[in-house]
Amino acid sequence: MKARILTVGTKMPRWVQEGVDEYYKRIQPMLSTEIVELTAAKRAKNPSDANVAQYCELEGQTILAAHATAGREQLWVLDVKGKMLSTEDLAGKLTDAMQQGDDIALVIGGADGVSQDVLAQADIKWSLSALTLPHPLVRVVLMEQLYRAMSLNNNHPYHRGN
Repeated sequence: MKARILTVGTKMPRWVQEGVDEYYKRIQPMLSTEIVELTAAKRAKNPSDANVAQYCELEGQTILAAHATAGREQLWVLDVKGKMLSTEDLAGKLTDAMQQGDDIALVIGGADGVSQDVLAQADIKWSLSALTLPHPLVRVVLMEQLYRAMSLNNNHPYHRGN
């Protein structure tokens, strides 16, 4: 199984790249992972609500185009209104995808969220927290949680929950 993280935005701060790189190295033996950075829509200095909807739509098209290049790939969208999962729930969903022979694409939307088109196509809508998290931090948290869930699935001592 392969996991692709489709993330809107480029040029992350060094601390983000260091955190992502650390978990990327750790997870590779358990789950082949690729981070696909997608260009964010150009934003106006003082955007209106109409502009924001347009940004989401443009970024949504980019996300869906990137997803369409894959074969059998479930679309998991990170969304504040999605379902919260425990580590054990996430580990189970990863196991289910593996058993079905599916790859997964995990979507981190842009600064204004994801479009309705992307949400409509999502196999899973997942919320990391009821808190609003900055998108750079979400990359690190997502990689750590994938590593933690795969550690649990592989009986690695990293996850000591319960």
